[in-house]
Amino acid sequence: MRSTIRPILFFFLLLLAATQAHATHVRAGEITARRISTTSLTYEITFTGYFDMENGKAAADAQTDIKVFVGTVGPISVPRKQPITNIGNNTTKNEYSFIYTFPAPGRFNISTTLDNRNNNVLNIGPKPTQELNFFVKSTLVISAGLGQNRTPVMLNAPIDLAAVGQRYIHNPGAFDADGDSLAYRLVTPQESEGNNANGKDLLYVDPNKVQPLGPTENGAFPSTFSIDAITGDLVWDAPFVPGFYNVAFIVEEWRNGVKIGEITRDMQIIVVEANNDRPKLDSIPDLCVEAGTLIQQAIRAVDKNGDPLTLTTSGGVYRSDLIDPQLAQFIAASPNPAGQASGVFRWQTGCNHIRPEAYSVLFKVEDSPRAGFPNPSLFRKLADIRTFRIKVYGPRPKNVQATPTTDAGGRAFRVTWDPYACQVPGAQIVVYRKEGCSDYQPDPCSPGLPATLGYTEVGRVPVTATSFVDSSSTNPLRRGVKYSYRLVAEFPRPGAPITEPGYLNGGGTSIPSDEFCLDLPLLIPVITNVTVDSTSTTSGQISVKWTRPIGLNPSQINGPSQYRLSRATGLNGTNFTLITTINTQLQPGVADTIFVDKNLNTTANAYRYQLEYFFTNANGTLEKLDTSEPASSVRLTQGQAESKIVQLEWVANVPWSNNNQRHRIYREVRGRPGTYNQIAEVAVQDPRTFIYQDDGTDKYALDGTVNVTLSADSTYCYRVETVGTYGNDRIKPAILLNFSQKICATPIDTIKPCPPVLSLDTLDCSTIAPDAYCNQTTFTNNLSWTYPAKNAQGGDCDPNIVEYRIYYARFADETPALLASVVPPPTPPATNYAHTGLSSFAGCYYVTAVNRFGNESAPSNLVCKDNCPQFVMPNVFTPNNDGKNDTFQPLNCPSFVESVTFRVFNRWGVKVFETTNADINWDGTSSDGQGLPAGQYFYEASVTFQSVVRPGQPVALKGWVQLLR
Repeated sequence: MRSTIRPILFFFLLLLAATQAHATHVRAGEITARRISTTSLTYEITFTGYFDMENGKAAADAQTDIKVFVGTVGPISVPRKQPITNIGNNTTKNEYSFIYTFPAPGRFNISTTLDNRNNNVLNIGPKPTQELNFFVKSTLVISAGLGQNRTPVMLNAPIDLAAVGQRYIHNPGAFDADGDSLAYRLVTPQESEGNNANGKDLLYVDPNKVQPLGPTENGAFPSTFSIDAITGDLVWDAPFVPGFYNVAFIVEEWRNGVKIGEITRDMQIIVVEANNDRPKLDSIPDLCVEAGTLIQQAIRAVDKNGDPLTLTTSGGVYRSDLIDPQLAQFIAASPNPAGQASGVFRWQTGCNHIRPEAYSVLFKVEDSPRAGFPNPSLFRKLADIRTFRIKVYGPRPKNVQATPTTDAGGRAFRVTWDPYACQVPGAQIVVYRKEGCSDYQPDPCSPGLPATLGYTEVGRVPVTATSFVDSSSTNPLRRGVKYSYRLVAEFPRPGAPITEPGYLNGGGTSIPSDEFCLDLPLLIPVITNVTVDSTSTTSGQISVKWTRPIGLNPSQINGPSQYRLSRATGLNGTNFTLITTINTQLQPGVADTIFVDKNLNTTANAYRYQLEYFFTNANGTLEKLDTSEPASSVRLTQGQAESKIVQLEWVANVPWSNNNQRHRIYREVRGRPGTYNQIAEVAVQDPRTFIYQDDGTDKYALDGTVNVTLSADSTYCYRVETVGTYGNDRIKPAILLNFSQKICATPIDTIKPCPPVLSLDTLDCSTIAPDAYCNQTTFTNNLSWTYPAKNAQGGDCDPNIVEYRIYYARFADETPALLASVVPPPTPPATNYAHTGLSSFAGCYYVTAVNRFGNESAPSNLVCKDNCPQFVMPNVFTPNNDGKNDTFQPLNCPSFVESVTFRVFNRWGVKVFETTNADINWDGTSSDGQGLPAGQYFYEASVTFQSVVRPGQPVALKGWVQLLR
């Protein structure tokens, strides 16, 4: 008896142990990864799980290890670390860590599955929830181009009590030591699909959707549930039904606009009935500070019930493993009045704290039972959370100056500045330049230079440098143009080795410096005008004007000077040819700064000019001082536009700016050649806006109003006058006016004709004799159509049709393709067409009409035609070789047969003959050539005919035939 009981008892204990090991216990968890080597892709991967100690202590205690998948590698057994931390609310924090070296850069999913969730979770399913496993996944991107990467860490545990009717808030306290930007979004909790690395969504509703629905804390209906995408605040306003709820959200990690990882936190909210009011923290404004600023921020919380409060804080700024010193401190006040808690957050920021992402510091206040509270064990602690966001930016570079200097090209600026305040190894000073000056005032919370300001990087130097020579060959300096310089400091990503490629990716920046504006010395002339005087293919004329050397006193030169003007063809021409030399004494009032270039083809070409200035040197010979920037004439063209509109587009390749001005549009007065009336002023911003659409209306009344009705039968001529400036008060005239060539344009008529109405000669199969198409190999379809006078809306149809186009498709499911065109003579074109040479009648057609402007109508009605197939069998034949009725074949001739399968059976159902010949030609023998006896035979035929529909449907024919001998 004893030997029987002992095995049974042992089996029961094993079963109990297994049941406890897989009992309800998992509340929440997430996976994080931390790189621990700078020379290999070695990471410490940690799963942090939060276990239910009230209903699943035995299972929690038994969870000594977990199984983890890294990509497709796994399962990897990972042991639990010690100690296990009790975080309150009957929950323990359990960490499982292991070291893993990735074989190469890439994107890796890291996942784990635990059995089982705790029971009676109200918003997930299917029920019971204790039979659902717990699955979480994190994604880690390892990229050489983006630099080293580690996931954020979650510094705030995910188990807090929520009270019915009171607003609940949770923040994970996510901190990214790399300084990457974090974003948050809700997702559905998951379970694993099996013993693998993949998860699938559970049945889920947001907690506020659990019935019955309740109001918010302030009484609005219904309650709300959301997560702030920037701060990560998870807010449920307000719980209504007590119980367990599980929710999940993803923390995304971004660097330079690229998502480089994400963590899923699956967490539990415990909603209780509480005869208590939650404490409240005062709001804390976000802060943007320059590195080196001492932050001292007062923190205060109150409890309306006068309960004692505990004020705590967490964040990466307190941890030396996450940021460089100095660390932040929180100094709690003591003692506090009843129902209050306060303290001071203190942090001496430094240069090593500069990063693009704000630092998040979490403050949490929790109440406890006050003295005299009846039965304190029933007191439900409630909490409130606030996040203090601090952005640390680099100091602005100071005392930026620029002076003209010389280099091999003769044009350069030396930019200088004071030694930079933050000498962080690997940091760089970036030099930016733009044309023109601005009054931009930086926003401390948005360091760097906005792209919309138009600055271009022209160079960068180590942070230790205090000067830079700007002589960019890709973006060369031009005389007469004012330039603005600003400097920005860029810093390495926190923790990134400066020997690593891309170590600046994700790093912080400074506030831009104050701008410094200047221009190159104007010791040479600059071109101010290239204006088209007349338009012709052979006798066109352009006037070119320029300034005298600015800042050069004639008494300072030894003798005469000389201008040499060269010309190239085209807006961007570079093949310059000398066209004139002009000697000058630089005396005021002498017309030596203008040249009229004649006998040009201004109809077809734009022209580009360049001026060289020569002076007499100490040896008495001419020596070139410099060459001006080239300037082209204004080129006017006609662009695409809607019906009865002329679109004008113009461009000029010039050293001055034609942007942000009002350009002038002129139209030639009809009947008065050479007389132009200004019809508009166009406010332009940049060359993309050098466009005007003329609808015939004169929009400029100061010189008289001349409106016209634009017609596609007429031509209209135009010129454009650009308005520009160098933006330099030393260059006169300040406003530069230049005309384009004349173009004559016809308004585009895009109105389509009306679609014709098509008909097609038809076949009446019932009247066609069986031999109608014997010996006929080609067929014809005759089309005819009418052109309507009115469209569907009652408007007139364009009567001036110059072409009809016929479209044809062999099958009804094909898109018809152009077959033929019907054009004059006669005029208007004929309205019929014979489609000849067809192998059958089957096909579909439509017709379109084309007017004189080339506009094609919509298709007419689609008309399809099909064949009249013929396949009739006789019921007797005499295969006796007398030359009469010796073979069994269709009567007369089969018509439009595509394929045939024909079988013959004797009276016992045995197949004796089969063929796929459309003419059949059965001579009374079996398939193996043996003569068959006289008698009655049965046949079946499957015949597919040529048709407009495909695939053709076979027609089944059955019958009998008498074989006589």
